[in-house]
Amino acid sequence: MSLTATLRAAHAAEWEAAAAHRFVRELCAGTVDAAVMRRYLVQDYQFLDRFVALLGAAIAAADGFAARLRLSRFLAMITSDENTYFQRSFDTLGVPAAERRNPALSGTTIGLQALMKEAAESRSYPRCLAVLVVFEGLYLDWAQRHAGPLPPEFIHAEWISLHNNPFFQDFVGWLRAELDRTGPAEEAACAALFARAVALERRFFDDLYA
Repeated sequence: MSLTATLRAAHAAEWEAAAAHRFVRELCAGTVDAAVMRRYLVQDYQFLDRFVALLGAAIAAADGFAARLRLSRFLAMITSDENTYFQRSFDTLGVPAAERRNPALSGTTIGLQALMKEAAESRSYPRCLAVLVVFEGLYLDWAQRHAGPLPPEFIHAEWISLHNNPFFQDFVGWLRAELDRTGPAEEAACAALFARAVALERRFFDDLYA
């Protein structure tokens, strides 16, 4: 099997627990409690700065212009369409500016921030990819499971469509191919980062109902 397939199989139970989580099911049905959705978005927004830095590190460490260009296009989407979605959602949910900028962070949020910082500071292209493959691949997986019409509220519908569209599908496929190409040279380190990312993603959803 490819490296990405091997890593996915090794953590299949944790991955499935996240991709089929109660939060995901409620999101796709449009029934997430407003307080849960608010908690999710406020915490998730705290990843944006570190995620942009992780993408920047991947761009700097990539081994060719084509890869840098592909990552840069995705970075542009994150800092435009996705950031705009967050701001519109915060406005709708009545989240004040101070809570958007500096909320109390959960332990899992801190753990995910630390994981991204570690991968970025490694200056290793495959290590950055190992984390990106989990973050983006897991979200594509659950979003593609949605069947039927999108929920009526934009807060639910747009979060699904942002993670299931031709651009995103193609990008995730490319991330996996890049990790398969470059990851074997640092397989142990990539596997460790991949495992931590999957566990933290599942725990992040669990925290919403704790």
